[in-house]
This record gives sequence, C-alpha cells and structure tokens, in this order.
Amino acid sequence: FQMAIGEVDDLAAEQVDRVIMCSGRVYYDLLEKRRNDNLSNTAIVRLEQLYPFPEDDLLAILKPYKNLRHLVWCQEEPRNQGAWYCRRHCMQDSLAGLKINAQLHYAGRSASAAPAAGYMSIHTQQQEQLVNDAFTVS
Repeated sequence: FQMAIGEVDDLAAEQVDRVIMCSGRVYYDLLEKRRNDNLSNTAIVRLEQLYPFPEDDLLAILKPYKNLRHLVWCQEEPRNQGAWYCRRHCMQDSLAGLKINAQLHYAGRSASAAPAAGYMSIHTQQQEQLVNDAFTVS
C-alpha cells in the first residue's frame, strides 16, 4: 500500500509548474484530460491515505518540481465535504515545507448540502468543469 502515489508518466520535472493532488476516481478523468491535451507542465499526485496525512511522502514526491507555482486539490465532492474541508491545513503545511513560492488552490464542486447534483446531466457538466478548473485555476 502506498499512501501517496507520484506522477506515472515521464514528465520533465523542470517543466512542471502545476501539481494536481486528488484521491479516488477523479484521478482517471484528470489523467485522461492531461494526456489528451498533451500537457507536460502538470503532474498528478494521488493521495491514497488522508489520515494520518502522508506529509513526508507528499514532500518527497513534490521535491523535484523546483518550478512549482500552483498546487491544486481536486475533488468530486462539494467544497464543504470531502478531503478539502478537513485536510486543507495539512496540504498547506506540506507546501510550506517545500519553501517555494507556490499557491494552494481548490478545484471542485461548490459547497452544497447534498453530496450529488441529483441529475446525471448536471453531474456530467460539473465533473467536466472541475477537471478543467484543476488545470487552469490560479
């Protein structure tokens, strides 16, 4: 079992200025978009364990990305649910440990009382938007 899984494609670390962190199935949507759009400046990292937070593993994965400017957490759950709500401070602490000038961003659904949109068409639209946001939010 790996608590954090780094980039699987062969990307030049010096070209990477954005790292998208995620957990769960959204990883495959992100990977598909990155490959389809031939984006070489974005690495995707999977956090497989959220508590206790794998800070040392994450720092080891992020260390080669010296030109990192944007660290993005992408999740399918609404903003007030899922890992962003309870693990954001851990992500910020990890970023501070890198001692670089990068910003932490959120890409996902807006806050909501319900965990799902309720309509497949709305879900699909929101899913596409959050994946696009992960690659463009700044």
